[in-house]
Amino acid sequence: MKFLGDRPAYDLTYNDVFMAPSRSSVTSRLDVDLTTPDGVGTTIPLVVANMTAVAGRRMAETVARRGAMAVLPQDIPEHAMRETVDYVKRRHPVYETPVTVDADAPVGGVLALIGKRAHRTAIVVDADHAPIGLVTERHCLEVDRFATVGEVMTRDLFTVKDGDDLNATFDALTEHHFELAPVVRDGALAGVLTRKGILRSAIYRPALDDQGRLRIGVAIGINGDVEGKARAALDAGADVLVVDTAHGHQDKMLEALSVVRTARHAFEGERGTRIPIAAGNVVTADGARDLAEAGADIVKVGVGPGAMCTTRMMTGVGRPQFSAVLECAAAATEVGASVWADGGVKYPRDVALALAAGAGSVMVGSWFAGTWESPGDLNKASDGRLYKESFGMASARAVSNRTQSRSAFDRARSALFEEGISSSRMFLDASRPGVEDLIDSIIAGVRSSFTYAGARTIGEFRERAVVGVQSASGYDEGRPRETSW
Repeated sequence: MKFLGDRPAYDLTYNDVFMAPSRSSVTSRLDVDLTTPDGVGTTIPLVVANMTAVAGRRMAETVARRGAMAVLPQDIPEHAMRETVDYVKRRHPVYETPVTVDADAPVGGVLALIGKRAHRTAIVVDADHAPIGLVTERHCLEVDRFATVGEVMTRDLFTVKDGDDLNATFDALTEHHFELAPVVRDGALAGVLTRKGILRSAIYRPALDDQGRLRIGVAIGINGDVEGKARAALDAGADVLVVDTAHGHQDKMLEALSVVRTARHAFEGERGTRIPIAAGNVVTADGARDLAEAGADIVKVGVGPGAMCTTRMMTGVGRPQFSAVLECAAAATEVGASVWADGGVKYPRDVALALAAGAGSVMVGSWFAGTWESPGDLNKASDGRLYKESFGMASARAVSNRTQSRSAFDRARSALFEEGISSSRMFLDASRPGVEDLIDSIIAGVRSSFTYAGARTIGEFRERAVVGVQSASGYDEGRPRETSW
């Protein structure tokens, strides 16, 4: 990356910079290959942050189908981690996993389930798991909540067989004015296809492991039985281990990395599969270099830029994210490691600028919290808007969850030291309520940025991007206006 003019002596946020266009021979967004250079096997440079309010099993399977990866938070119990990894690994790489209900299920139960599906539909199955109907929110309007699904469902189904041509399926769905088709294998429901999902499968490549299964990461902390947690995650099938703490540049992190490397080495000897290790967070070249030399294949960069984080206001510690990524990426590259830019992205432009600064992937947290697929419960505000609650991983709420096994005194003492928001409303965007909708928007913007730079890969983009510094009014000039001025 080159600066347009002199590099300023002060640090920069994403808002402080812009990218200037360069001469380009890349004429189409589809000529851009966003396969990540960080060795984790993702085909788009997005990682769902290891936040309890964001990264669950539904989120993980959905983003992996589109080429990204979610990282499970360190707070969840081992059995839940294993169940979630196993669940994601058993999902189909193309077919979406439907909500299924029996015909005698109450309508109220269906409404509580379909909130995790962007298509807002449940498939009604019989005792042999064969599809016999479907039910949507529309079918449940003005109906007694104790009425059965069989009373309100439609039996007007258009089904396709497992392995049918996707293009032909799309044409058939369009012709019959259906948005969704159950996929049947040996008479039983195998998944669902939607028209939008078929289109996306032609644009994105799923993030798959060497056995053709969807990828997922697992986070572990630096306290407690680090080796046991690492072994458990590896045994469960994690595709990347994320050694995570707010202050990554500390002796305990370096010790934890040594332990995790030993656990990984033993696993590689048993399975013959190399699992990348990510670690963080840091914001300086020294921090990135120390973690990489201690065994981190990927260094997580970011202290304080996240929407749920209060670290900078509480402690004064942190660094503007663009400069942090730029410096850490340069240092990590010198010792053969990559970086993930963690936090601070609010628009597709921010993702593109993080890649220009040298990130191999960009971690997204709160931006994805307000989607159908995030783990939180769906709530409705007084104005009718839908939202989900999000909270920081150093907040009192997260600390309370993380310290449940400790004594009452220790838990109360830990709660005194919070650096994060415990409850925030993340409203669903009416035009982009699903995580796939947001991915579409982000990737469209990033691909377009690459064409402006004349780059076909992330590596070329990092080399060719030309970035300038702008004033606050320069940033404001580039913002669209939804109403006239």
